[in-house]
Amino acid sequence: MLTDYHLHLRSDDLDATAAEHFTQANAERYRAVAVQGGIAELGVSEHVYRFEQALEVWRHPFWVQNAHDDLDAYCGFVREQTDLRLGIEADFVPGGEDRMANLLDARGFDYVIGAVHFLREEAVDMEDYSVWDRGHSAEEIWRRYFQTLGEAARSGLFDVLAHPDLVKVWGRERPLPEGDLRRYYELAMEGIAQSGIAVEVSTAGLRKRVAELYPAPAFLQMCLQAGAPVALSSDAHRPEDVGADYDQALELLEELGVSELCVFERRARRLEPIGADAATETDVATVSGTPIGTIEAGSATGASEASPR
Repeated sequence: MLTDYHLHLRSDDLDATAAEHFTQANAERYRAVAVQGGIAELGVSEHVYRFEQALEVWRHPFWVQNAHDDLDAYCGFVREQTDLRLGIEADFVPGGEDRMANLLDARGFDYVIGAVHFLREEAVDMEDYSVWDRGHSAEEIWRRYFQTLGEAARSGLFDVLAHPDLVKVWGRERPLPEGDLRRYYELAMEGIAQSGIAVEVSTAGLRKRVAELYPAPAFLQMCLQAGAPVALSSDAHRPEDVGADYDQALELLEELGVSELCVFERRARRLEPIGADAATETDVATVSGTPIGTIEAGSATGASEASPR
């Protein structure tokens, strides 16, 4: 089985609306690409900060600027109008664990993807609010990032750790610590080992400045040694990126001896052998009754990614 649980139907544009993107037609565009790539398990995990209810957890200015959608309407759309697994990408907000737990537990998600995009008020992967512009050394940022990642794992809020070495997203555009980076990775390992959380292998990094898979092979190897299972995703923000560059991810997993992927339903996890599903002629011809030939991946609802995230 192949999976892609980390994808976004909604554009990153500030003027984009839920009504434009949370439609059956848009979901079918993503499903069509998944079918062609042999991906059987497909799930959507919109950013929590898109939803008004997230402001009960944190009122960072970026969240306030973006929180326009209704979380329950999103959940209802995915459950009632699509065949996608229902997920969400939720930031780890230190001090807001109980509030985030209340938000998540009140909805019937299939899985929750946890991410570290902020170190306190400062963003790791955005120009706005950037941690990189505040006079911190690369060593301090990397140390704080992986410490926070370990805390996110240990919190028990999440089923999967998203793009777990996101701190490298800028590549050579931001300074890197000198020496063996495993001394930073080690800071997250106790939390990962204790929690049993799954670690995401994401091809999104190949489309960012860093031009690498998330995570680095050395980090992934340490996670596997800590007992973490693997969730495979593309972090697609447009249909054509569903399953993008999976050949590279699968090659890395084979090199490290990984033969199973996580599959989720109603927050329960099981492991399935890795392998693409063979698409039948009928599957390739139609998805939910919509001819694939009529689906244009570059349409307005498949807007290109506008931010490093």
